[in-house]
Amino acid sequence: MKALLVLLLAHLCSASLVPEREKDPEYWRRQAQETLRNALRLQRLNQNVAKNLILFLGDGMGVSTVTAARILKGQLHGQGEESLLEMDKFPFVALAKTYNTNAQVPDSAGTATAYLCGVKANEGTLGVSAGVTRDRCNTTKGQEVTSILRWAKEAGKAVGIVTTTRVTHATPSAAYAHSANRDWYSDGEMPPDALQGGCKDIARQLVENIPEIEVILGGGRKYMFPKNVSDVEYPHEEKQRGTRLDGRNLVQAWREAKPRGKVAEYVWHRQGLLALNLSRVDFLLGLFEPGDMMYELDRNNNTDPSLSEMVSVAIRMLQKNPRGFFLLVEGGRIDHGHHEGKAKQALHEAVELDRAIGLATRLTSTQDTLSVVTADHSHVFTFGGYTPRGNPIFGLAPMQSDVDRKPFTSILYGNGPGYKIVAGERENVSAVDFAHADYQAQSAVPLRQETHGGEDVAVFARGPMAHLLHGVHEQNYIPHAMAYAACIGSNRGHCNAAARPATPLLLPFLGLLLLLLLC
Repeated sequence: MKALLVLLLAHLCSASLVPEREKDPEYWRRQAQETLRNALRLQRLNQNVAKNLILFLGDGMGVSTVTAARILKGQLHGQGEESLLEMDKFPFVALAKTYNTNAQVPDSAGTATAYLCGVKANEGTLGVSAGVTRDRCNTTKGQEVTSILRWAKEAGKAVGIVTTTRVTHATPSAAYAHSANRDWYSDGEMPPDALQGGCKDIARQLVENIPEIEVILGGGRKYMFPKNVSDVEYPHEEKQRGTRLDGRNLVQAWREAKPRGKVAEYVWHRQGLLALNLSRVDFLLGLFEPGDMMYELDRNNNTDPSLSEMVSVAIRMLQKNPRGFFLLVEGGRIDHGHHEGKAKQALHEAVELDRAIGLATRLTSTQDTLSVVTADHSHVFTFGGYTPRGNPIFGLAPMQSDVDRKPFTSILYGNGPGYKIVAGERENVSAVDFAHADYQAQSAVPLRQETHGGEDVAVFARGPMAHLLHGVHEQNYIPHAMAYAACIGSNRGHCNAAARPATPLLLPFLGLLLLLLLC
């Protein structure tokens, strides 16, 4: 009874939070009619050839994360549930089925192979077909599959990778590598049998497989340098030292692989990145941390660029190519925040990815740039508890449990490190700082690391041929649709102007024109 009274009181109090305009039915009717007018305009399909392609990947950014990030973004700007993310403004939305060929709930390597290479694969494997077994180097040969980044490069476009993780992490590496194990970052992480079997580590493949990637920005310095070589930024920290057993300096190798007369710049510091005269740079490698980059909330603004800053540099670099570009942008630490049960870190990472999407929108045109936003998988992250309008997204639900009589936060996890028992009972969250950036939200099942979720993820699309992303798709469909829009890859039969199908609105006009000509 007490819980019901608390809930009733919360709803009564929430009535005062309703904006005055929303009390008028005409507000909602006008809003719906404007949405309807915008929807009707979409009948005029944009069937231009996409000169540029941008794929934004929120690692672990399931639908619940998107919604919570929208509320957070609104609350950071004095708004709330009614606010819009940049991705919300994309006119076409689909769902993608994320399972791996051998996993109902997927990992980031098998999914990256799907949305970059167009082929579903086994969990833990990169840039290879499902004929490859994880850890089995000897199953790799002949099973390699190529990515949309390579298709774009072969079509003469500029290509780039921007990530907040290591540039050798699962998402970016599927764009250029072929590996039976996503964790083979350098040869120092590979077992002897894989090295003896001739398999290459992922960092080496970054330098050798597609040497003319114009832009590579993210973390992962230590995998590029010989074992025990001190890091330039953290010279006294042993765990940040180089990991390579072959003694190679891959940054030097990256430079040497560039064509004669081309300018290749390596930077490891934010100031070095922002000081570049991009008109004089042909190739850019930026590695700003030994491992993954810092969470946005923890980022050192003097030494590490934000995701938005890296995206700005990348687009301006790639736009120099008159044939256009392909750019992969990963907000990779959304996933890490969730795995650690740190929802505040995860959601601020999602907001920063959305900021980068808005920046890219301003730097490009929907007439020639197809932008797609999606996730590789979801997480067992949720928020609920009958919270009133305007409730802080990291706040408490307006009620106590009617079982253990303790309060709970709106945000919870199905499993993870937030499971805590104090004196034989669930921890009382009112006794802890649940708004702290590193607070681990409570979970139902104790795990050192929270797990992925298996539900479908959203796909947002805008620009030429964006309408091809609709309904419910297999995740591996995404790069095929993008390649079709850009006339790259193997499916190019439609690419001369005469073969491009006319929009439905033009068909009656074309029929009348044909009749007049016959007369």
